Amino acid sequence: MSPRVFWALLLGLLVLLGVPLAILFLRTHEKVTETVVLPPRGEASYNPLYVLGQALRADGIEVQSRQRLQLAKMPLGNTDTVVLLQDTREMPPGTAQALLDWVGRGGHLLLRTQPPDVDKPSTTQGPLLDRIGVESLFHGNDCQPFHVVDDPSHVEFCGGRRFSLGFQASAAAERRWGNEEGLAFARLRHGQGRIDVLADMDFMLGAGTNTLPRKRATAKDTPQRDGLHDLSHRDLTRYLLDPNYGRGTVWLVYGSRPPTLLARIVLQGWPVWIPLLLGLLGWLWARAQRLGSVLPSPVVERRSLLEHVRASGELLMRFGHGTQLYHAVQALFLHRLRLRAPVAAALDGAARDQAIAEVLQWPASRVATALTAPSPHDSSALRERIRLLLQMRSLL
Repeated sequence: MSPRVFWALLLGLLVLLGVPLAILFLRTHEKVTETVVLPPRGEASYNPLYVLGQALRADGIEVQSRQRLQLAKMPLGNTDTVVLLQDTREMPPGTAQALLDWVGRGGHLLLRTQPPDVDKPSTTQGPLLDRIGVESLFHGNDCQPFHVVDDPSHVEFCGGRRFSLGFQASAAAERRWGNEEGLAFARLRHGQGRIDVLADMDFMLGAGTNTLPRKRATAKDTPQRDGLHDLSHRDLTRYLLDPNYGRGTVWLVYGSRPPTLLARIVLQGWPVWIPLLLGLLGWLWARAQRLGSVLPSPVVERRSLLEHVRASGELLMRFGHGTQLYHAVQALFLHRLRLRAPVAAALDGAARDQAIAEVLQWPASRVATALTAPSPHDSSALRERIRLLLQMRSLL
């Protein structure tokens, strides 16, 4: 078969097989477009008001974002707006008063009550709410109906703490929303400015920044917010920002901290550090010694003189040479005797025993027994006479 015929047959076979497969693939598969929402990155990952700031910038409003309320670093103008998402319970009284003085010159302040919790008699709501006459302690949370044309059962402020107004604050209130459980929103006049107190600000946040479950809810349910992606939330936010909208800078104080470097490494860098950790563990496993039974510690060389003396004595006793131990101890005693009582040491026999007994004030028979060598195989007598010699030596 010539090469030209071979390649022609091969091409024809591929066409016969490929065309039916292509037709089958096109009939059994459908092109689908899927949108994958990536997790937020950068400032959007830790600033809940990031979406609001971007929306205001797109509308031509100057926006400044701050992690904490620091009036010394925030040159607030008389027509500026401050959205205070930060919890105000730990705000110093001086800062609270300075903020209220700025509102009195024409500023617009939006703040929220503290999150719902079990209040105790010692619980405080902070100096800022105290000075504007808002009472939020011992209040719970409840949904507030919010009229939307295409959603008649729409509700807001479900996850926030309700509040009530004191006498002076009630007199200064321009607008209020609430029910018998308390207020969810109130706009108060303060000098030339306005203060908006809200039960929560979840509707201002970007989608996914709050923790409430999402569903179309009735007043008995707790909705998940889509943040500013929801048209009704945009309308509500625009209404709340209306007093100074377009007249000054909007300051967004979000009150949260950016993630630390360690948190970024642990949470976002795991595709790198997990393989490195596994490689390190594998290398340590390869380099480690084989696991097995516990081996006894090697014998360490010892230099104890007392052990050598004891071992020598046991060896002499084992081979019947215990009298050598006796004579060694007797020699030590006689040496001490020559130094302390040379007259008694110069004598011999019974006279020496009598002289030693007078020096020690012992019976002569006891001294004679101690100075008489024992039988080589009588170990008890050997120990007794060595004990007597050592005692006599210590008395000299």
